[in-house]
Amino acid sequence: MAASIIVSNPAILSGEPVFRGTRVPFKSLTDYLEHERSLGEFLEDFPSVTRAEAIAALEEARIGKVKTRSLKTEGCGTRQSKNPYT
Repeated sequence: MAASIIVSNPAILSGEPVFRGTRVPFKSLTDYLEHERSLGEFLEDFPSVTRAEAIAALEEARIGKVKTRSLKTEGCGTRQSKNPYT
């Protein structure tokens, strides 16, 4: 099996998933796409990531190989409503 293109190391960006061999967070790619920016724009802004790596990362995410960190809201001063409609 090929090595994952997305890696997480506590010594790099506090463990945020990044493209192997870079400090480019995978979340940057998903943020670009979620905000209707193109893959080409992402690649221009992050030249250390190749098109093949970006596509491989998206494929890893699609099949569930990418583990993202979730932010906990407990103890952060946020109010949790028991009613999901408020």
